[in-house]
Amino acid sequence: MTGFLFELTFVLAAPVWLLMILAPGRRLTERVAASPLTVLPVLALYLVLVAPVLPALWSAVSSPDLDVFRALTASPNGAAAVWAQIIAWDLLLGQWIYREGRRLALSPFLMSPLLVLTILLSPIALLLFLPIRATAQREHPREQRA
Repeated sequence: MTGFLFELTFVLAAPVWLLMILAPGRRLTERVAASPLTVLPVLALYLVLVAPVLPALWSAVSSPDLDVFRALTASPNGAAAVWAQIIAWDLLLGQWIYREGRRLALSPFLMSPLLVLTILLSPIALLLFLPIRATAQREHPREQRA
């Protein structure tokens, strides 16, 4: 069951990613990407996966220790819960990157590969996107929000 829920986690997020990458200019994509509710199905799975390991998770986050975290992620539910959390945060980050790219009129030919990288290695994608965003904001100061 845990394996199935692990796989389902990304399947639930994939439609949003596909819209942002393959149909960036569509009205539906903009509406979907503007909603933080897109992560709710993933977070529901997270709750199911984390319930059995909540005491271990609490220990791992309240008093961070590598061995405690390693033990948590060595269990199927612990690893799957961490995966669901990563998928949820990556999706929210990807939606923000998508919206910022649209707001700054960045090319889909730049943004689509960056969004794929966000799925795979979100910290690296964010490190690449932040200077792109800063440059675009300097070039288009009217596009900045207060």
